Amino acid sequence: MNAETAVKASKINFIQGLHQALDEAMAADANVIALGEDIGDAQGGGIFKVTKGLTEKYGRNRIRSTPISEQAIIGAAVGAAIVGMRPVAEIMLMNFVTVAMDQIVNHAAKLRFMSGGQTNVPLVIRTTTGAGVGFGGQHSDMLEAWFAHVPGLKIVMASNPADAKGLLASAIEDDDPVIMIENIMAYGQMGPAPEPGYRVPLGKAAVAREGGDVTIIAYGRAVLDALAVAEKLAGEGISAEVIDLRTIAPFDEATVFASVGKTRRAVVVHEAVKAYGTGAEIASRITEELWDTLKAPVARVGSTYSPVPFSPPLEKAWIYSQDQIAGAVRSTIDRRARG
Repeated sequence: MNAETAVKASKINFIQGLHQALDEAMAADANVIALGEDIGDAQGGGIFKVTKGLTEKYGRNRIRSTPISEQAIIGAAVGAAIVGMRPVAEIMLMNFVTVAMDQIVNHAAKLRFMSGGQTNVPLVIRTTTGAGVGFGGQHSDMLEAWFAHVPGLKIVMASNPADAKGLLASAIEDDDPVIMIENIMAYGQMGPAPEPGYRVPLGKAAVAREGGDVTIIAYGRAVLDALAVAEKLAGEGISAEVIDLRTIAPFDEATVFASVGKTRRAVVVHEAVKAYGTGAEIASRITEELWDTLKAPVARVGSTYSPVPFSPPLEKAWIYSQDQIAGAVRSTIDRRARG
């Protein structure tokens, strides 16, 4: 291996991280299967090529291309899970999960409770979404708040390729249903390649940047914006700590509370619309736990309360901005309560 090849091998993108997690899981456990629209090699390995090459390695019985029927995909995955398989179901775009809400909410999420703990549903649902590519309102929504509100579901979202691999690997091994949200704008993002067998524990956040004046809490692509803003604010003398939640539900309260308890200020950022979003729940929990510690109200940054526009200029105006994050941070610093 020459030096150039070694450097390339030390970096992977999101798609490669997801592919590695699936490949390693399927090699280790014959009960791991994948199903979804066009995911087989004959159909190109999925619209984003995450499963490309896996049919050749593991066969059509374990990599199953399905009809265009989200109800059938999730229904079959739930059935497979309760009889001992570990299915990874791909729903091409997150808006399409609406077609399978009964299977997800009334079956996958509840069977363990309804059976008194006798029936596990070790199911992973991978789905893609995100604004910025001009897909319009029916193909771009961030719907994590819907599912975070459902007991029995775990919701994860990675901000980098290594965590994409580690979260998917842990999700496949989990005995409860996990929804993994992948941001379409992040698929080409490059990052360090983790070692084989890499895992990111579910429910565990990461401190992406240390700071002392304010905590910025984010997940997915918003973490990259939070880090960029933190770097800019450092030039103004503001030291921002950035928390990458990684798991949205249940979120890592211990890490969040420890950080905000230190900085005494917090800003929560997500791409989903601001109104009624997960940021409201996180802000509420911080306020309930750390009311006497906070120097300012917890600030929230999210996108506009409307469908995602198809027009590129309107889409750009719809999504939150780094300037909004910086403004929210400054507002917590500038309040009279900072003393």
